[in-house]
Amino acid sequence: MMAIIGVVVLLVMVFGGFALAGGHLMPVLTALPFEMIIIGGAAVGAMIISNDPKSLKQIGGGVARIFKGPRFKKQDYLSAIFLTVRLMRLLKAEGTVAVEPHVEQPESSSIWADYPALKADPFFVHFVCDTLRLLVVSTGTVSSVAIEDVLDTAIETHHNDAIRPAEQLQTLGDALPALGIVAAVLGVVKTMGSIDQPPAVLGGMIGSALVGTFLGVFLAYGIVSPMAGRLKAIIDADAEIYQVVRRVILSSMRNQPQPIILETARTAISPANQPQFTEVFEGVRGK
Repeated sequence: MMAIIGVVVLLVMVFGGFALAGGHLMPVLTALPFEMIIIGGAAVGAMIISNDPKSLKQIGGGVARIFKGPRFKKQDYLSAIFLTVRLMRLLKAEGTVAVEPHVEQPESSSIWADYPALKADPFFVHFVCDTLRLLVVSTGTVSSVAIEDVLDTAIETHHNDAIRPAEQLQTLGDALPALGIVAAVLGVVKTMGSIDQPPAVLGGMIGSALVGTFLGVFLAYGIVSPMAGRLKAIIDADAEIYQVVRRVILSSMRNQPQPIILETARTAISPANQPQFTEVFEGVRGK
């Protein structure tokens, strides 16, 4: 929602300010479609050249996330704590045989069924189940240090892949001013081919060419780069839920008291979604 508001404010202030200053919008609007074809087409072509189909799909999904916002809300973070605590508690209390069905077949697990939003995230499911699978097959011989290394590597690998659309958008934002110059140069070439025209006609043609430069800079610093920054912030925010799982597993393996386990997980959540300690403690007690 805020992204839409921002775009509206941007357009109104830029073009409204230009009109209030005595500028005529008609020459800009007349040249805009043609300049957009050149700049937009070049941008799309460059994106296709530099990305495979999977990456292009990720970029499309990333743009949609800019307007939807972060995937995980406060309740999802609470659910992540409750789910992981329940699985670790089951592992410690009843052993590997009891937890194995929930790890090998999460789609039919009674525990996972209580957390449909988390169950719908494939990486979250694999992240939890693959880690607990290591604990199951190691029969208690694996150290928390080794598991910590596995968890950190999984989170880093996933984050590097998830952040790629934001990086590609930023690269596009950096390139748009130059693509605007390309459009402007083509406009100047067109103008030079009509050098015998009256000054008024030449002035209009030069103005149209300059719209290309304006459009490239406007799109770069007004829309695409801010969108890249927003997408990166959303991806970073959603990555916190994996840190919650990591902290619960490691604290449990190190035999920390339950209040410490819960507080370690809770404090890994940013203030926007961080629950109160009593919410976490009472929620775990009720499971």
